[in-house]
Amino acid sequence: MTRPAPAALPAVSPAPLPEPLADAEQRLPIDTDGPLVRAIDAILPQTQCGQCGFGGCLPYARALAAERAPINRCPPGGDAGVAALAGLLGRPVIALDPACGTPRPLHAARIDEARCIGCTLCIEACPVDAIVGTSKAMHTVIAAECTGCDLCLPPCPMDCIEMVPVQPSQPWTRADAEQARLRLQHRERRRVQARADQDLRLAAKARHKLEELRREAARLEALRQEQAAGGTPPFGQARDGEARDDEPPPDPAQQELARRRIIVERALERVRQRRAHDGA
Repeated sequence: MTRPAPAALPAVSPAPLPEPLADAEQRLPIDTDGPLVRAIDAILPQTQCGQCGFGGCLPYARALAAERAPINRCPPGGDAGVAALAGLLGRPVIALDPACGTPRPLHAARIDEARCIGCTLCIEACPVDAIVGTSKAMHTVIAAECTGCDLCLPPCPMDCIEMVPVQPSQPWTRADAEQARLRLQHRERRRVQARADQDLRLAAKARHKLEELRREAARLEALRQEQAAGGTPPFGQARDGEARDDEPPPDPAQQELARRRIIVERALERVRQRRAHDGA
């Protein structure tokens, strides 16, 4: 597979976020990573493959900074990455851990478009948005953006994705890593915004439903009072106010309203908790 060269990236601050990503930036959690974590993350290749046993390069960087992980768990970084981490952290250089995998030439995903069913599972799995397509339509890989992480392979139900060597062979450069980092950040911002927007829609729908339930409850209560005023005793009472032996069950309509109100209120509470967690 011929892999187009990525566009050159500036060595200064990241490029402005495209819409609608810019709107989500303020909803992201505050960056609390210190300079050591950022320095480690700058060494890591940003392939986000997870071979290290962590959820990506930044989680691995945090574990390294906290001395909770060895420096030899990144096959894409190779021996050069181990040496760079050793120099930064003042640790001895050690061999790559073979349990994490072995270095390989740069690969990129390729989808057999004739077999693709458009399930979007690979799109969800790709950490850098290098796969495009829509539900029930053919997907394709943006070869220049693929990090070769292999994460799209396991979820594919049709087994129609393969990793193929990039031709001509070329190294994974710091420019590639910075491009991948930016795309990962953009993806996370987009996902945060999508979750927040979905929560707002769900909350508005739930509040509207609660108002409908309140109106229906008020209507039923008014009907009950009207029946009582007309001489029809409420459930469970005889006309003289004494309790009846054959007390009928509670009003099914009121019970159903109460049940639905509890469901909606719980849904609203879940939305509040999720928004509080995303903003923490």
